Amino acid sequence: MANAALLAKLRIDLPIVQAPMVGVSTPAMAAAASNAGALGSLGIGAMTVDQARDAIRAFKVASDGPLNVNVFTHRPARADAQKEAAWLEHLRPEFERFHARPPAQLREVYTSFLVDDAMCAMLCEERPRVVSFHFGLARAEQIARLRGAGIVLLATATSLAEARAVEAAGIDAIVAQGVEAGGHRGMFDPDARDAGMATVELVHTLVQRASLPVIAAGGLMDGADIAAMLAIGAAAAQLGTAFVATEESLADAAYRARLLGKDAHHTQMTRAISGRPARCLRNDFTRLGEGVEPDAIPDYPIAYDAGKALHAAAKSAGADGWGAQWAGEGAPRVRPMSTQRLVQTLAAELGN
Repeated sequence: MANAALLAKLRIDLPIVQAPMVGVSTPAMAAAASNAGALGSLGIGAMTVDQARDAIRAFKVASDGPLNVNVFTHRPARADAQKEAAWLEHLRPEFERFHARPPAQLREVYTSFLVDDAMCAMLCEERPRVVSFHFGLARAEQIARLRGAGIVLLATATSLAEARAVEAAGIDAIVAQGVEAGGHRGMFDPDARDAGMATVELVHTLVQRASLPVIAAGGLMDGADIAAMLAIGAAAAQLGTAFVATEESLADAAYRARLLGKDAHHTQMTRAISGRPARCLRNDFTRLGEGVEPDAIPDYPIAYDAGKALHAAAKSAGADGWGAQWAGEGAPRVRPMSTQRLVQTLAAELGN
């Protein structure tokens, strides 16, 4: 069975993947998930090589289990000084509300893995059990290097066409990301039309029409959700929002309060925060982005530089509604507890 074969390849006992969430997941979270029988994950897309190496080694101190390291394989940003200046002017009134000024100019705050061979070399040295790609695929030579180091490879797909590309690249399994998922859509091209397939429909489609094992992702919060995905052919399930309120999460108090309050019932897809579509708890920043044409927003992650600056200005003034408070549609069912206890609870709900 694909389920047993994939679990053996990943070296996990449970068909559960703790999602790699930049700014939320930690080595402690990943280690606790792995020690409990799931696949613990780290998102290193916003890290330097040294920071990523330190995070991987911190995991290794706390666990000898498998680790999934997720990288961003987005097209490097195309700078557009005119668009960036116009976006900063659009945000100026919001900065001024907090007695701050927008940055004089914006920069590309994250380096795409596509052009970061030093990161690839570090991963080949550290050899986490798994490396996963989000926003597309790594270059063929990078994939070959990682596979040569004995690393299992995963990649996100939001459509059958993207899944076909994942198959052709020689990846080991597909993370099927439904539109209910929190955080950034894994679309290869953020400017292409998004069919917005729900998790159940996407998993059904890929199980029937793709050749690789499928890991379901998007809106999954408990054992019943996982069981439903396994019943339609998924090999495992990836949960992100479910782990945001764990003790090991980096989510700040304001993020947790919104996640555990009425705002959890209202998630919204927005490009305004980072420049790419992402599902967020409805807050001041998502409202600011309503009605803004996608073409008015600078490329990811240049737009994120402005978003982070506005969040910092607001936070220093005591306002908490301007953060990247990513969450999926299952947010109202979040359960605060330790990562270990959450994985154990999910396993019990699955009957393991």
